[in-house]
Amino acid sequence: MSKRKNQADHEDSDSDSEDTPTFIDVDFDFFGLNATNDYHAIKRLLDQLFGVDAESLSTHALADLVLSQPDIGTTIKTDGEESSPYAFLSVLNIGVHNDNVSIKSLVAYLLAKSKGDNAFHESLSTILCDPQCQVGLILCERLINMPVPVIPPMYRMLVDELKDAVEENEPFNFTHLIFISRVYKLTPEEEEAMTVAQQQPGKASKRQKSQNSTGETNDRSPDGVYPFHPEDEEIRKFASHHLIFPYSNAQPRNAESFGLDTAGRLMLVPAAQLTELARVLGDVFQPPGNV
Repeated sequence: MSKRKNQADHEDSDSDSEDTPTFIDVDFDFFGLNATNDYHAIKRLLDQLFGVDAESLSTHALADLVLSQPDIGTTIKTDGEESSPYAFLSVLNIGVHNDNVSIKSLVAYLLAKSKGDNAFHESLSTILCDPQCQVGLILCERLINMPVPVIPPMYRMLVDELKDAVEENEPFNFTHLIFISRVYKLTPEEEEAMTVAQQQPGKASKRQKSQNSTGETNDRSPDGVYPFHPEDEEIRKFASHHLIFPYSNAQPRNAESFGLDTAGRLMLVPAAQLTELARVLGDVFQPPGNV
């Protein structure tokens, strides 16, 4: 059953006009997770989320685990409940599922990556071993060019779902939340080339406008690191710890390397901040015309 509907303007990047992009209205429906229909799409989105390290993290088992909680989490579709999701959001209790092969792999992976920040590693090690701490793993991913304003409603629904679950004595009364996401890095030369291209009328207008339509900005990053998900910059403001980490299976790069230089992002957020975080995301990433 559809949870709710959201309409967004989507740019048609194949328009023949450089100066007059074509926009189409797309209805996005929000559904609960469906184990019958959603497995392959959720698995692909998890592979995308973990990048080149996905193969070693048992994402097939992780997808099954996500789909085992039909009342917690949301998918976004455009062609009915039986169609493939374009995005999903869910949360898993790490302690409850610590015997699952995917959670075992992920915990070891996160602890290894957090060693890049001693304070982060110490905090993460402590809460994962403390029986008084309930740690939730937030998993959120979407297809490229999905508009950011569809994301805040999923977080608002997650807040409500967690409240209902806690009232029913289900194990979702979290003390901490771990967010995993992705970034890409640009060298000063790549940033300069991008800036020059954007300043040329017409030639880069589609890409630039497409970035704006999904909530991204064209502001240059002081460290050359940019989020794939613009909402991560707001989530980061609520984090007690934040870390950008290299992928274990990333290939060495040189001047001839093809594609983006990608990396992982890890954030630890007090669970008590989730309601306010959902509100802020809704305020910052409003649908066009609602600002």
